[in-house]
Formats: sequence, C-alpha cells, structure tokens
Amino acid sequence: MRDHVTREFLLAFWKIHILHHAAEGGVYGQWMLEELHHHGYRISPGTLYPMLSRMARRGWLKSTEPARAKGARVYRLTPEGRTVLKRVRRSLDELYGEVGDRPKRK
Repeated sequence: MRDHVTREFLLAFWKIHILHHAAEGGVYGQWMLEELHHHGYRISPGTLYPMLSRMARRGWLKSTEPARAKGARVYRLTPEGRTVLKRVRRSLDELYGEVGDRPKRK
C-alpha cells in the first residue's frame, strides 16, 4: 500500500530540495538520492529520475550531457527555476509563520 502522506506532501518537499541544491551549483541523481536520504527521505531512482525529467521539461532545470558514457547528468537551476524557488520560499515563510512552532499560549 502506498504511503498517502508521502504522495500528498513529501513529494513537494523533495522538489524544493532539488531546486535549492540545483541553485547552489547543480545536482546529479545519485548525489540527490544520498542528500534526501541524509534528511530521512528514502526514495528510489524510479521516483527521482522522472521527477528531475519533469522539472527539466517544465523549464525549471537544465541538464548537461555527461562527458563520459557512464558520467552523471548534472541538473542546474534555470532563470525560470530561480523564479519558482523564490515563489516557493515566500510561500514556505508565510506557511511557517502560520503553522510553525510557536510558544504555547497560557
């Protein structure tokens, strides 16, 4: 059975992670799998690689062909992706201001 929380919420978090790290200089699949794992997310290559492809088709990421046959395809943030990341960060700030940890009322 699929985990509904993962499908409904965490998928968006993974995409935000990808945009963030792509803005820092680029990501490749295996590194991104390890980075997400470091944050407690266990996703498969079968989930990650289609996600990277969709984000590239939407114009948020641009990939470079590997220099070697077995080299890594590197994904970098595009100007459109930078705009998306800024918009998402504003929304996250607003959401955290409303639902984030706050001192309890007495």
